[in-house]
Amino acid sequence: MLKSLFWLNLALISGLLLGTYSYAQELSYSVTISDHRFQPSELSVPAGKKFKLVVKNLDPTAEEFESHDLKREKLIPGRSEATLILGPLKPGTYKFVGEFHERTAKGSLVVK
Repeated sequence: MLKSLFWLNLALISGLLLGTYSYAQELSYSVTISDHRFQPSELSVPAGKKFKLVVKNLDPTAEEFESHDLKREKLIPGRSEATLILGPLKPGTYKFVGEFHERTAKGSLVVK
């Protein structure tokens, strides 16, 4: 009984440590929508890595983040944010737009 408790505790502690390590290694980037424009309009991210892209909409109206290149579409209500999990991506440029204001809301991810 004591031996099995030891192994159970060891497994739990190992899981917690690995979970903490992977959380610390998680990559996160953000872009902001303001006045129907993305800031920054170009964002560099590493190739071959999974990452979070946080899109913060500071405008009072909704915007739809859309990217055919990334195969993503996400409605972001006014004055809120959304998180997209992306990658791993190959090197290149991946364009995105704010579908409701495509003339001004344009951006790209440059993967290196």
